[in-house]
Amino acid sequence: MTIFSSDVTKPASTPAPPGFRKRFPLATLIAQRLGLSALLLVAVSILIFVGVEALPGDFASTYLGQAATPEAVANIRADLGLDKPVATRYVEWLSGALHGDFGMSWASHASVSQQIANRLGNSLFLAFAAAIIAVPLAVGLGMVAVLFRNRVPDRLINVVSLAAISLPEFFVGYLLILFFAVELGSVPFPATVYRGMPLFDRLEAIALPTATLVLVVLAHMLRMTRAAIISVMASPYMETAELKGLPSYLAILRHAVPNAIAPIINVVALNLAYLIVGVVVVEVVFVYPGMGQYMVDAVTVRDMPVVQACGLIFASVYILLNMMADIAAIIANPKLRHPR
Repeated sequence: MTIFSSDVTKPASTPAPPGFRKRFPLATLIAQRLGLSALLLVAVSILIFVGVEALPGDFASTYLGQAATPEAVANIRADLGLDKPVATRYVEWLSGALHGDFGMSWASHASVSQQIANRLGNSLFLAFAAAIIAVPLAVGLGMVAVLFRNRVPDRLINVVSLAAISLPEFFVGYLLILFFAVELGSVPFPATVYRGMPLFDRLEAIALPTATLVLVVLAHMLRMTRAAIISVMASPYMETAELKGLPSYLAILRHAVPNAIAPIINVVALNLAYLIVGVVVVEVVFVYPGMGQYMVDAVTVRDMPVVQACGLIFASVYILLNMMADIAAIIANPKLRHPR
């Protein structure tokens, strides 16, 4: 009897081993975030360099004044390397930035990296002081607003937060200066700090700029925290917790906040990034010796290496904090680790 191939029982095929992404979804997502952040930083560095190059005016002409001769301008441009092609200068600048060398300031002839090292600590100290006040206060007030939803505390918090969002930071800063520094004389102005300054004196000096930053970011974080928790409160398990007799504040703490942590982390990270990047206006208003003041002074004299370095550092901090927020949200919410 002839046996046809169709009569032969085929052995069961061995299932293919799961891929790395399915076996290690968390590691894969983190690696993707790191890669995208690196690509984004490269793209931003190109925009910063090209954008600064496209600005009208010329440092050589500004430095020499109206009586500058074409020969003198050409000599300064050659000394600064401005006669090289744009692509060559970008590669040299990015290579130096990756090694922590941003070149020399055209205006002061000092190392840009050294000047930034002296000022970056001041900006980070100011942002940290504002963050440790604003973040817990925003989350706490957001929970209070949810607990007393549609009642007097909630309405009062909404009105105050909406008013704070509507006021620009420079206007808030000038109001604080007028009231506390000019009228009462209880707080020093300008906000001058220096290396080796005692901690209490430093905290007193940054009181007004810190209060300005807190008022600016507090309202946004508060409203987003309230919205995230209210969204979770509509879930069936929250209704079940209330039906079981669990007090509202315990239901919020045990069930609502853990499930709303991902959007809260994102909004906190965005506002922390603003504390670093958006500190420019506040530093100028209070004459604070930080990165923002340094960048504004450089723009005034068209000191391009300083402007490019400050822009790249601000962009790096912003991208880094957003990447950390994404990773923290993925770790906090297992649903984000698996494709839908």
